[in-house]
Amino acid sequence: MRRLALLAVVGLMCLTAVAQANQDPYYARRATLFDELPIGMKDIVMLGNSLTDGCEFNELLGNRHIKNRGIVGDIVQGLIDRIDPIIKGQPKKLFIMSGVNDISHGVTADSIARVTEKLIVMVKQGSPRTKIYLQSLLPFNNDVREWKLLKDRDHVVVEANILLEQVARRQGVTWINLYPLFADENGHLRADLTNDGLHLMGKGYLIWRDAIRHYVK
Repeated sequence: MRRLALLAVVGLMCLTAVAQANQDPYYARRATLFDELPIGMKDIVMLGNSLTDGCEFNELLGNRHIKNRGIVGDIVQGLIDRIDPIIKGQPKKLFIMSGVNDISHGVTADSIARVTEKLIVMVKQGSPRTKIYLQSLLPFNNDVREWKLLKDRDHVVVEANILLEQVARRQGVTWINLYPLFADENGHLRADLTNDGLHLMGKGYLIWRDAIRHYVK
């Protein structure tokens, strides 16, 4: 019964990813552009959702080889659906962050971890020389702005991060725990780092940059 429930959740995630590509014009534009843009063996790829999409990592880190592959609204299954061009390029490094949109769709922490592990295995098999960095989910703050689909789901972020760290250890990839750098005393995204409770202002991206700088170098 539990296996059937898991398959149902995974199936829903797949359908959601397809729906994103078909119905969201921005998602389709970004995804098809990324299909055409080449990835090289010297490149460092930042893969994720709107948090990644919203940053100019190459400028922040002063590295022209950094390629942003974030798309607003993406889920972990969406990363899997568009991983092939990245694997084909055999990049030097891959930074992954995704999961908060899955949480807004009602997906459990366990399912997020399972699909993330599937993504990592795909990269390891298709591009074994790529160094993989799995980044934790960031907190959000519904006191700044109410995200109805995330209401009372702060605990899922914490649970997912625990399981994602286990995935990183199991798969032998580098775990980067960003969560404590962005959480206030209540486990919410620090109000001084956001203007909508979910996405980062410039100061937040500077914290992210400083946390991963030595991994990039």
